[in-house]
Order: sequence, then C-alpha cells, then structure tokens
Amino acid sequence: MDRMLWSVTLQAVGDRPVTHEEIVELADAVAGAHGVASGIGQSAYGAQLVVEAADRDEAISLGLALFTEAAATAGLPAWPVSSADAVSEAEDAELE
Repeated sequence: MDRMLWSVTLQAVGDRPVTHEEIVELADAVAGAHGVASGIGQSAYGAQLVVEAADRDEAISLGLALFTEAAATAGLPAWPVSSADAVSEAEDAELE
C-alpha cells in the first residue's frame, strides 16, 4: 500500500488553563513534524501534525506517539487525549 501524508489533529484535556509559555514549548516540540500547537488559556492543549502513513489508523497511531512525546518534551501534564483525527492529503484535496 502506498504511503501518503496525513494531517493529524489531537487534543488532550485537563484540569487547569495552559499558559502561553507551555504552548510555545509545545509548538517548538512539534515543529519537526510541520506541527502547530493550540490551547493558550484553555483547559486543554492540542496540535496538528503531518505524518507519513499507509492508512488512517497508522497516521493516528504515529501522530499520537509524536504528540505524547512532544507534550512531555514541553513539560506539559500527561492529560488524556480526548480527540484524534486524521485527514489524508488526497481527502484534503477533495475538500478544496
């Protein structure tokens, strides 16, 4: 099966607002995966990453591993991931 690029969006929800500095650290940690981070002032943090995978399940699995590692690198709490979704470059092109 051919591998393709996937945009994976993940969010972890917790019990306190996330600071600007924490999201900047998360953004730095996901930059290698062409990632962006979100969550300043919210009781959650998230990221959108780009991974190469054969299918949606593999993309989400790879994205989750990168997200968990990036959150730990950024010093964020290990909150449970509340949402994870992936869109392939082919699907994204169909939406445009």
